[in-house]
Amino acid sequence: MKGGILNPDNGFEAAVKNFLKDVMEKADIDALLLPFKNAVGDSFEWRLVTADKLAEASVVPPVIAVNGARALSSITRSGKSAMKIAALMRPCEARAAIELSKLNQCDLEPVVLISMDCPGAMPLQDYIADPEKVEKEFEHAAREWNNELIRPICRMCDIFTCTESTWCDADIHVALPETENNAVAFISNTDKGREVLEKVGIGREEELGDWQKKMNARIEERKAARKKAREELKQHVTGLNSLSDTFGSCINCQVCRSVCPVCYCRQCLFNSVKVHYAPDDYLLQAESKGTMKFTPDTLLFQTGRMTHMSVSCVGCGACEDCCPMDIKVAQIFSIAADETQKLFDYIPGKRDAPPPLRVYNEQELKEYET
Repeated sequence: MKGGILNPDNGFEAAVKNFLKDVMEKADIDALLLPFKNAVGDSFEWRLVTADKLAEASVVPPVIAVNGARALSSITRSGKSAMKIAALMRPCEARAAIELSKLNQCDLEPVVLISMDCPGAMPLQDYIADPEKVEKEFEHAAREWNNELIRPICRMCDIFTCTESTWCDADIHVALPETENNAVAFISNTDKGREVLEKVGIGREEELGDWQKKMNARIEERKAARKKAREELKQHVTGLNSLSDTFGSCINCQVCRSVCPVCYCRQCLFNSVKVHYAPDDYLLQAESKGTMKFTPDTLLFQTGRMTHMSVSCVGCGACEDCCPMDIKVAQIFSIAADETQKLFDYIPGKRDAPPPLRVYNEQELKEYET
């Protein structure tokens, strides 16, 4: 694999910010979409900014407070825009943005989508409780690629980079080859990405073999960790009784649905009149069981949402981060997502793959014919 290499004077973040500044000046980009620390200092938010605000941005924030695809969707969903945007995201966020574009919830035509090598993210609740401590831990985790410190769902992620053994369909991928001088590499994956790199004077002539070798080793480690975690988790969530116990603490706040980047319905079934019962029905159910949980249908909500979005799940972990009851939502959903995506031979976030539930192929599911 080849890419263009820059040798930064002040580290990875400074190199990326200088690159983004050049992109704005030389590639006709009107605004940048980047994460920034919020005013309180206990989380991060997405802002659309010009180059003069770059110094305040966080290239790789320690947490994923809001999936970047949701922010990009809110900007580009309604109508065409003449404004050109460059958006810097983690791979899971970039993949979610591509999924939303297939579902007509995001317009990527005016967007240069830029992803980067992602060492993972820290648990959001830990960061809110002690930002300074978690930032120090994240610096160590990112520098050493220490899987023990990051979120469980990140330890299972094997699509965190862009090599020949994996892929990333962002227009440009930013890589840290980890050479002695910590050079930063820029890999173009689309014609749009190649055009941008040419305009800023970055070629594609450098071999990235050492970086690719290191990343491939990490990918194999993550795959092994994913397999082990799935096997352990399956013992606790297989079967209706196990699922009922697992989601028994769910209070049906539905925040997991609200933060999920690919759960995009304007009107959720579980907020519609179709699942609202008459008062007498509630009383009859309570009388027959001796008790009734409010709001009802917790298990139906979780399994229904899992079925609805598992084919497009990118494993960003936002649902698990926001769960007030500490349910392993993202890890459980990843099991369902693996099975669903394998069934349809589908990888969410690939530009040339249409969502399987929106197209029909006469040859699919032949193995289930009777």
